[in-house]
Amino acid sequence: MSQFEESITVEVPVNVAYNQWTQFEEFPKFMQHVEEIRQLDDQNLAWKINVAGRTSEFEACITEQIPDVRIAWTTTTGEPEHGGAVDFHRLSDASTQIMVVMDPKDPGIMERAAEASGLVQRSIRGDLERFKELIEGAGAETGGWRGETRPS
Repeated sequence: MSQFEESITVEVPVNVAYNQWTQFEEFPKFMQHVEEIRQLDDQNLAWKINVAGRTSEFEACITEQIPDVRIAWTTTTGEPEHGGAVDFHRLSDASTQIMVVMDPKDPGIMERAAEASGLVQRSIRGDLERFKELIEGAGAETGGWRGETRPS
């Protein structure tokens, strides 16, 4: 299975983009297939997604979180199994590049079909474009978590 990569430039400072991205429970505002996220604690999240009328639930653990630099995760239960990272690159005082990398594990037939059709790549791209609209339109983050998690 392929690794998926997408990036976008947002016209906000890196700390604003990063802070907003740490507001996981607000992901349904810009992630098309996310119905709900519950933050269980500083490192664990419960996700509910719907893709093509099929609802899935999984839990993910944040494996690395460095303010203004990176958030990485891996699923711990449920489907689809995957890992990934979001990296934040300061381009200027008012501009940030956000790069998303997702690495699916053991795909089923639905995941292989989604990859083959380009659905996954288009979905990530669309989510990033909606995040750009959200954060640039707001001009400020709605909150932020500045704690760190380092890989063990």
